Order: sequence, then C-alpha cells, then structure tokens
Amino acid sequence: MDAVGPKAAPAPLTHKRVLRIALPIVLSNATVPILGAVDVGVVGQMGEAAPIGAVAMGAIILTTIYWIFGFLRMGTVSLVGQAAGAGDDDEVSAWLTRALLVAAVGGAGLILLQIPIFWAAFELSPASEEVESLTRDYLFIRIWTAPAAIAVYALTGWLVAMEHTGGVFWVQLVMNGVNIALNFVFVLGFGWGVAGVAIATVIAEVIGAALGLWFCRAAFARPAWRDWPQVLRRAQLIKMALLNTDILLRSLMLMIIFSSFVFLGARFGDVTLAANEVLIQFMYITAYAMDGFAFAAETLIARAYGRRDPGRVRRSAIMTGMWGMVVCGTTAVAFLLAGPWLIDLMAKDAQVQAEARDYLLYMVAAPLLGCAAWMLDGIFIGAGRGRDMRNMMAISFVLYWLAVLMLLPVLGNHGLWAALLISFVARGVTLGVRYPALERAAA
Repeated sequence: MDAVGPKAAPAPLTHKRVLRIALPIVLSNATVPILGAVDVGVVGQMGEAAPIGAVAMGAIILTTIYWIFGFLRMGTVSLVGQAAGAGDDDEVSAWLTRALLVAAVGGAGLILLQIPIFWAAFELSPASEEVESLTRDYLFIRIWTAPAAIAVYALTGWLVAMEHTGGVFWVQLVMNGVNIALNFVFVLGFGWGVAGVAIATVIAEVIGAALGLWFCRAAFARPAWRDWPQVLRRAQLIKMALLNTDILLRSLMLMIIFSSFVFLGARFGDVTLAANEVLIQFMYITAYAMDGFAFAAETLIARAYGRRDPGRVRRSAIMTGMWGMVVCGTTAVAFLLAGPWLIDLMAKDAQVQAEARDYLLYMVAAPLLGCAAWMLDGIFIGAGRGRDMRNMMAISFVLYWLAVLMLLPVLGNHGLWAALLISFVARGVTLGVRYPALERAAA
C-alpha cells in the first residue's frame, strides 16, 4: 500500500496490488448467503412455518434499515483514503473517530425510535399475528446492538481505505462464524427458537465490531483520534455531511428502483414474481464478485486524489476497470452456460423454471451492461464526487421510470427487465460523461 506521510513515495500500481485489495472482499462476501441459509435452516428444524417467516421478516427489516447507513462505509473510504494519499496521518485517525460518532448517534437514534420504526415496517409489510409477534421479539433483541452493527460499516470503510481488506475478511468470517455456531447452540441446543437466532446475532455483531476496532488499532496509536477540537472541526463535519448525504440520496434512488422491480413484477402473477426473484439472485452473485474490484477502485482512486495525481487516477481507473470487465464477462458466460442448471437448483416448480428460462438472457446481459456503472460507482466514491453520483443517479432514475411507463404496457415483464437494464446503461453513460471532470479535479 502507499506509505503514509507527506514525503513518502507512492507504492506502484500493479495488478497484484489490485488483487490483494479485492480478493479478501470477494471471499468475505461468500460467507453472507451461508449465514442467511443457516438462520432459516436452524429455525426450520422446529417444524413450524411461523418462526421461519419471523426470522426472514426480521432480518429483512433490519438489513434494510442498516443498509441506509451504507453511506458511512463509502464516505469513510473516500475521506480516509484521500487523507492517506495526502500524507495527513492525523486526519486518517480523526476521520475514523468522526465515522464512529455517526455510528453511535445513528444506532442510539434507532434504539430510541424503535417502536415507531417497527410499527411503520409492519404497516408496509403486514404478516399474520403469530409471525408479527415472533418478529417483534426478534427485532426488540437485535436493535440493541444497532450502534455496533453500524460501526462495522465505519470500520470496514477505514480498513478498505488503508488497504487492510484482509482485516475486513477476518471481521466478516469471525462474525458470521460465531453467529452460525451460536445459532446451533441457542436454537437446536437450548431450544430458544427465534429469540436464540436474535441473541446469536447480537453477540456476533458485538464481537465483529470489537475485532474491527482491533484491526483499526493503528488509528488509535495517534493522539489525533481523540483530539476533540480537530475531530469536531466544523469544516470537516460539513464536508462529511455533504458527501454522506449525496451518497445516501443516490442509494435511496437505487433501492427504489430494485424495490419497484419486485413490486411491479408481482403484477404478472406468482410464477413470474418467483422467476424474477430467482434471476435477481444471479445479479447478487455478480455484485458479490464485483464488490472487491469496486472497493479496490475506491481506495486507489482516493489515494491518487489525495496526492493530486491525475495520472494515478487514470491508471487506477483503468486497472481496476479491466478486472471489473473480466469479472462481468466471466459471470455473463457462466450464466449463459450454467443458467438453466442454476435455475433448476434454486426453483423446483416446473412453471417457475420455464418462466425463468424465458428471461435468462436479461441476466446474461446484465453484467455486461452494468459493468461500467458498477466500476464507475467505485471510482466516483473514491474521488468523493458524491454530487455527481447523486445527479447521475437522478437522471438514471427518471429514465428508468420513463422506460417502465413506455415498455411495461407493451412488453409486460420483458419491458420491466428492459427498464432495469436501461437504468444500468444510463448510470454508466452519465457517470462516464462526468469522468473527465473527475480526472481534471484531481489536479
């Protein structure tokens, strides 16, 4: 990684360096679906449907709420990476403290507002009385570690910015491993049911945050992390707030696009809805693989920006973009060749299998058409160009809805898939148009 300090020479940009950043993220992502499967699997051994529904519903509610704080990871990568690139050791430490303060305040706010938040969630997604009761038990246990869960975003962002993605891997591996082990103990061993799943997650989140703090110990080696006049500098807090707000707005628009895709697909019947859900898992596979290289783009661009080196910005963008294209091309070919088998593996209903095959080519096209958007997201995050991300996302958002209005009545579910792919292309094109300005600003 680049050495920190104003006189330090930058480390060379090599493919080995890109892979060293990216691969631990790809491997850590692989543990996420395993945890979800175990959560459902252990309560499934109780022989009742309600506990499964409660765990699934509770996890979705909290995942959605915590996902809103994803801006904290992205913003932290940009701000810390640029400080490291500029050789400002004190700001490298101070930015972590600021991010952890946001996590603490945000988590405390969720704890205080848990009753109205959960009420709103159940109003939007009503369930049976039994499922809702069990879900409330689950939520009221898990919400108490909201500060720790959100802090993991901040800690992950700092580690990615410092190119310590091996630390991110171990945090995720230990956190998910502890969660899985305690699920078996609390649910199958002690018979605690849904509450046992929640308690296991609470313990795992606290351990994950503690381990993340340990991996970030270099930040606490400098007095700047608790130099409160520096940490609470108005200019830096405003800078952080503006960047994180822009990223949040961009992320909300993206979430609305994907949520509307699910809801609009439901209009075409249960079979089509199920087929869409099966195929969207292919996109998650692509995203898990792409994350590592998008993260590499974030940190390398941030460091180049901190050094005010447009040449390194361009080289970082090209090198990480090349790996992004390799991943997207590989997944597209894999979906083309293995798609029917994967569909049969995920869905046993013959109608759903047939329906999913009808739309498989959209998922073959998705990695190819979405590659530019996904990689440019990482590039713009690293450069701290939150306003560009927000504005280009707004254009893509409008184009998506125009495509839905025009294509859905004519092409049905094919029109819905086409609209989603159009939003990918629009995001890639609009961000691409803004890229020269990003490079010029680095100087």
